[in-house]
Amino acid sequence: MYELPFPPGDDSAKLPPRYYDLLDNEPLTKVRTPAGDEAWLVCGYDLVRELAASSSLRRGHRNPESAARINNSVVQGGPTEEFDGELERHRRMRKLLTPAFSAKRMLALQDSIEQRVDSLLDGLAAPPVDLHAGLSEQLPAMVICALVGAPHQDYELFRSWTSRLSGTGDADAGRAAQIEFGIYMAELLERKKHEPSEDVFSDLAGEADLPEAARLAAALLFAGYETTMSRIDLGTLLFTRNPAQWRKLTAEPGLVTSAVEEILRMVTTNIQDTGGAVRYAAEDIPIAGTTISSGDAVLLAYHAANRDPRVFERPDEFDITRSPNPHLGFGYGMRYCVGSTLARIELRAVFGALAKRFPGLRLAEDRLQRRSESVTGGVTALVVTW
Repeated sequence: MYELPFPPGDDSAKLPPRYYDLLDNEPLTKVRTPAGDEAWLVCGYDLVRELAASSSLRRGHRNPESAARINNSVVQGGPTEEFDGELERHRRMRKLLTPAFSAKRMLALQDSIEQRVDSLLDGLAAPPVDLHAGLSEQLPAMVICALVGAPHQDYELFRSWTSRLSGTGDADAGRAAQIEFGIYMAELLERKKHEPSEDVFSDLAGEADLPEAARLAAALLFAGYETTMSRIDLGTLLFTRNPAQWRKLTAEPGLVTSAVEEILRMVTTNIQDTGGAVRYAAEDIPIAGTTISSGDAVLLAYHAANRDPRVFERPDEFDITRSPNPHLGFGYGMRYCVGSTLARIELRAVFGALAKRFPGLRLAEDRLQRRSESVTGGVTALVVTW
């Protein structure tokens, strides 16, 4: 039985070699997780989509104490929801959030997001400069706080909580952050209930019961901040390591839309170390000539599916003109990211502005410090010059 994490190869632009072997020969196979438990690893593009769309896979487990664990992360280490009523709660959540994150509403934010990007870039010191601290950390916090109605002055609190929640090394720290975050959200939503405004949290406070609304609000802040931050950093790294693609974007600004889609396909977070997004079988699932038994853990390896050569020609090549590009960077099925339109707008604003203002953008320091104990990955600093 293979053990996670898989040993890395010599080329950091590629996945660990074991993933390619599995894509070719065993797109559905049993593995041992970093926590020492067994799980099904799903690598193939078609299988990942099929299982991601299945209502038989859940975030919750009938017996969470006995469920296989992946690591110590609060948000990706094991069951994250109560099994009973999970699907109904999920449908209710989507019904609440879909209007708030509609494409029309998100596009209305485009000008303000572009202005925020320009303001942050205006504030950068003379190069070399840490783009992570000056842009990647700040923009997603500004945008998500404005959208949901959370005070931006509490940004440092959010950053501390999301960092501990995404951590895979200290379970106690993650649980403490979860409690602190929950208390803060409950108090904020209580205020929103009595003093509503035009924001997502006010919508939640008026439509959902307080504990459920607090969980949703915390999840929105976490996802809207952590994942977008890492994609800005890692997308920038992709361009600095593929200067011909950067020159192509600076020469043809209209390519920013397809460039962002390629970043979403290529970027891999530290989830590749844990195998993928963890789910649990609610019943026996016959698939690919075998049966996933009820209660088994399943790891949906979106990062590997996005490199499946049956779907993507030259899967390890960063090509900002790639078309079509049916990547799974936002998941698939009923769990497809509700904030995908917002994330795309942010990323287009960032890379469009960087290409226009800093055509000579390149790394100033080759040594990078990975956020190795975070499921969302990324780097702790990204020093660039131009």
